Amino acid sequence: MKDEVRDVFDSVSTEYDLLRRKLIPCYDDFYNITVSLLDTDNDSPRVLDIGAGTGLLSSYVLKRLPNAKITLIDFSEGMLEMAKLRFKDRTGVRLVRADYSQFIPEERYNIIVSALSIHHLPDKEKQQLYHRCFQLLEDGGILVNADQVAADTEVLDSLYKREWRRFVEGNQLSKDEITACYERMKLDKETKMHLQLEWLKQAGFTDVDCAYKYYNFAVMTGRKNLAGLWQAGQ
Repeated sequence: MKDEVRDVFDSVSTEYDLLRRKLIPCYDDFYNITVSLLDTDNDSPRVLDIGAGTGLLSSYVLKRLPNAKITLIDFSEGMLEMAKLRFKDRTGVRLVRADYSQFIPEERYNIIVSALSIHHLPDKEKQQLYHRCFQLLEDGGILVNADQVAADTEVLDSLYKREWRRFVEGNQLSKDEITACYERMKLDKETKMHLQLEWLKQAGFTDVDCAYKYYNFAVMTGRKNLAGLWQAGQ
């Protein structure tokens, strides 16, 4: 399955960014709210972008935190080639081609972000990844996952996806682009948001919340606060 996901994103890498606005009805809020949650006193935080793709989310991160040292990890060579072009004149950016669920970094991070990637993982791997992110963060570090989620009921999920299809099909995409988009959806493994928030808490995160939700698009966050966890246990 992972090889199939990689091959699909290799094939759309050159047009990926252009399609985002045509496939995400809440595009501006989705990305801007994500980076607004990166509340840190560190002027040059270490940031890990998992499933970074072309570096679209990282470009928003660097607008908010221009001195950040950012590592982008993705297993699609085509997507990382686009990221390489995007950041060719920028220092402090490192690209890693790897499966982020198996990645063993040399350092810890102040911030971990992800956009539209984790929903490709099965539930068990999502839970394992949240635990892994907790371990990879410095105390006080922040995780923000902007992703697609399943609705709580089949009726709502059907409604949300119907409204999304209406948006996509009214957005001047070609028939081939729409067909390819629907084919990519078959790789999705969306999980209900409330379950993922609970998994974040189980992993050890505090200040867990959904900061934004628009139908199936959600921005979830949590903070690694060891002092807070210690106090809560007293």
